[in-house]
Parts: sequence; structure tokens; C-alpha cells
Amino acid sequence: MALRNFMLRHASTALYFGVGAIENLPKHIEGYGKAVIVTGRRSAELSGALKEIKKLLSDRGLDYVVFDKITPNPWVSQADELAANIWRESPDVVIAIGGGSVIDASKYASVIAASGGRAIDYLHETASPKRHIPLIAINLTHGTGTEIDRYGVLTVDNTGEKRGHSILYPDASIDDPRYTLTLPLNQTVYTSLDAFYHSYESATAKLTSPYITLLARESVNLLSEWLPKAVKELNNIEARYWLLYSSMLAGIVIDTSSTHIVHAIEHALSGLNPKLSHGCGLAIIGPRAAYYIHKAAPIESAEVLRSINSSIKPVAEDAEKAENAVMEFQSSIGFNERLGDYGFTEKDVPKIISLIKTSLMYLTENTPFRVAEDIVRDILIRNL
Repeated sequence: MALRNFMLRHASTALYFGVGAIENLPKHIEGYGKAVIVTGRRSAELSGALKEIKKLLSDRGLDYVVFDKITPNPWVSQADELAANIWRESPDVVIAIGGGSVIDASKYASVIAASGGRAIDYLHETASPKRHIPLIAINLTHGTGTEIDRYGVLTVDNTGEKRGHSILYPDASIDDPRYTLTLPLNQTVYTSLDAFYHSYESATAKLTSPYITLLARESVNLLSEWLPKAVKELNNIEARYWLLYSSMLAGIVIDTSSTHIVHAIEHALSGLNPKLSHGCGLAIIGPRAAYYIHKAAPIESAEVLRSINSSIKPVAEDAEKAENAVMEFQSSIGFNERLGDYGFTEKDVPKIISLIKTSLMYLTENTPFRVAEDIVRDILIRNL
């Protein structure tokens, strides 16, 4: 298939997709005089995106400053520090260059700089966005979907409470597969599996619909076809294009439906240990969670999983087959990590369950079955 460039509008975001899509950025900075560029430590520079953005801004006479302190699984304190920086610099636009961590932190900071408050106020819904500094997202991964959805995820300092919240749609976003070519093998796998669980959970959530199932099925179809190719050939631009498209669809899916149990457990895990990459955490617990998901929502589960195992039937009795299909697919692309690799032991289970029962109820409420403690314990223990 041709690698077609296109523009898609979802909610209030204008998303430009394709090789060289950055050429559409000038129309969104016309008349502006200054930008704050937000990045992580290395990915924006390694991908080549930072260099291209700087040149594009300089060629049009825009001043800019770079804030490069966002880390994976960002803290509320980082969003607050970024917001203070944006307020001091008084830019016309914020340009976030990164994956979910950079774009999510920038969403909160863009709101805080214009509306006041602190990140934790919005995270706990004691404040609501009123205004924001215009935000442009330059996406560097094929997993998060945050360039097209309204959500942002932060972790509360000291407590390990990791939450997602509806905060802001980017005004414009760029999905250029060139910028994903420098993703290393592990992040290629992790981010892609993040998109997989976005689709699978949203299609099986209480909020699902035929529209969600349609998009989720297409997202997983593409991912199952192109992820094995990307793993074998990291510089395959065609594979990166379709993985990025799969992730973008999954972003629309979670924005219209919701994730549930897999994300609830993972948020607790990576909140306690920020070194656990989000997509990795999802993939560790996902296969066993699929057993319970398929038992509760066999029709939707079988529909989404059919591209990785067409023999799965839309009946609860095939729950074990669904679990094995997800595990075998992940193993086929080289993923075999466990919670013990990140220092988790059985002693951590009560704390994880406590976090899920308190701060992550908003996710478990959308799970297609009652999230009992014994189910969470089983999912965790089997993956230590």
C-alpha cells in the first residue's frame, strides 16, 4: 500500500500524518513570535525532530527556549516546573517533541500556565481547564496515542500514585514515521504493545460500541502484521508508518471508549517503580488479564484477537485460548519479561491492590467484570 500523507481532525486536534508531515507546521505558528520546546533527555535529538523544528522556527524568525527535563513516567512536580517555565517565558506556543511522557506533561503545563493551579489539582479533578497555551505535539513513538486524545498521565511525587485524566487535546499534532526509526528494539516492542492494549481494552470495556470494535480490530490487524517486520528490520519505514497509524487509531479508540484492568494494574506498578516502561508493564500482565477479559466479553475479545489467532471463538470457554494467543504473539516478537525483573515480589501485592482500589477506581469501573482482589492477585502472582 502507498504511504499516503493525510490530515485527520479528531475533536479539536488537527493531526498531520505521513513522511515529511512536519511541512504542515508553519500554518499553525503563523504570526507567533516565541515558542517553548519541550523534550526528554535524548529522543528528540536522536530522532532528528528537534533539529528540524529548530530550523523551521529560526527560518521564520521565531525565538525559542528548550525545556529538556521530562523523564519517562513523569512526576507532577515536572509538569509544575514546566508550567512555571512556560509562564515566565510567556510563549505564543508550546511544542512538545516526544512520546507520551513529554506530550502528557506538556498538556498539563499548557493548561496550568494559562489557567493557574497545580498539576495535582487537575489530576484529582479539584480544578478544571479553562484556558491553555496553544500546544503542538510532535509524536516520536507508535504507542501512546496521546497526540490525538485528551488524556494525560502523571505520577504523584512521594506516593507513587499514577493517574490519567482528561486534560487537553493538542491543537495540532505531527505523526511522521521518520521520527520513529531511531526507537531501539525494546521501545519498538513496548510502545507497539501499548497500542495493542489500548485497542483490546477499549473494545472490551463497558463503554465499547461497534465503532470502537471496528477501529480496534483494524489497529490490531495492522500491528500483528507489521510489528514482526519492524522487529526484524528497525529501519523499515513502511512498517513504522503502519505501526504509527495503528497507534493513532488506538488513540482515537481510547479517547472514545476507555482502557480498564490492564492499565489499572500497570499504573500501580510503574507508579511504584518508574523504571518499568509503561508498555512493558502492560505486556507482562496482559495475557493473564486477557483470560478474565475474554470470559466476560468473549464476542468483542474474539473479534479483536482474530488476527493473532483466528481459531478463538466468541465464547467464554475460549478464555484460556485467548490468554495463550496473546502470550504467544508477544513471545514471537521477543517479549518475555516478568515483574521479578523489576524487583517486584509477592510482598508488593497488597500495596498494588490498595492503589487499584483507591486511586485507580476510574479504570476498574469500566472493566467488563467485577475486579475482585483474588483476580488482581492471580494476575500479579502468575507474572512475578
